[in-house]
Amino acid sequence: MSTWENIVGHNWAVEMLASGLANDRLGHAYLITGPEQVGKTTLARAFAQALNCEAPEAERPCGQCRPCKLIAIDRHPDVKLVSPEVSGRGKLTLKIETIRQLQQDLNLSAYEARYKVAILERFDAATIGAANAFLKTLEEPPGKVVLLLTATDADMLLPTIASRCRTLNLRPLPSELIETSLATRWHVPAEKATLLAHLADGRLGWAVQAAEDGTILQTRTEQLGFLHEALAARRAHRFNLAEKLARKPETLPDLLKTWLSWWRDLTLLNQRRGKPISLMLTNVDEVERLEPLASTWTEAQINNSLNQTNEAIWQLERNANTRLVLENLFLVYPLPEPA
Repeated sequence: MSTWENIVGHNWAVEMLASGLANDRLGHAYLITGPEQVGKTTLARAFAQALNCEAPEAERPCGQCRPCKLIAIDRHPDVKLVSPEVSGRGKLTLKIETIRQLQQDLNLSAYEARYKVAILERFDAATIGAANAFLKTLEEPPGKVVLLLTATDADMLLPTIASRCRTLNLRPLPSELIETSLATRWHVPAEKATLLAHLADGRLGWAVQAAEDGTILQTRTEQLGFLHEALAARRAHRFNLAEKLARKPETLPDLLKTWLSWWRDLTLLNQRRGKPISLMLTNVDEVERLEPLASTWTEAQINNSLNQTNEAIWQLERNANTRLVLENLFLVYPLPEPA
């Protein structure tokens, strides 16, 4: 089976890359953009396999020859996967030293491949120095070298970088396609596949990871548990909870994003006005809890809670006091009805 067949839902991108290779219209640099875990690196790796596959041209990439197998596990000597480092507070950084080492490698002759390939993940994490250093390679690339950059958004790169690449913008996948793929390719049980497909927000890579790593859904359950605890409590208990959650500031961005998706679902239910919207919901396993709240709380209460949750995420990104951010958030969330 061709490795192209492992790419789910981005057929136009596969056709563009395969056509360029078949018709000898290769670019020296490609920029693959899209949300995290939407399939950018998977596509780049498959293209690297196609460039160096030993199978007959019509069957490339075969996924079975030595180059294809080595590239699949990032062990091919002529195909480099470069990823940013995780620095303080979880920030990703691609440093100039990494780029300079890559440039030295690319200037050496290929060990065994037809094309030397560099896959640079999350190039939007490159420092200004690293980006400027890499610009020289983009302007004067060595022969038989193909550069594959990935980023969430081309606008986050220096214009001089993006303009020298052929851009492929990968879109989020429909939840129905993710659900079908999980069930047929990864044999995920139907109910779990449905939930993951809705939670994935168009990112098949996230859904597959969550299907294989049970701690991801477990963490989400805990995050929603804290939200339910806050909504059922009066202010004194909420402030105690804020103090508790603030002790682990590294967990708060993901926790608040989970809460934000819950409030978005509640907004949709509150404003549906009789329209069926089940396919649009993210937290489909929370519907029985969301439905009565959508009718109990006012549109203003729900919208204010949604907006304040989004504001809290913005504040934490700017190093605001974590406990104060949470306390302000809990002051906006609706209080339970008196017993």
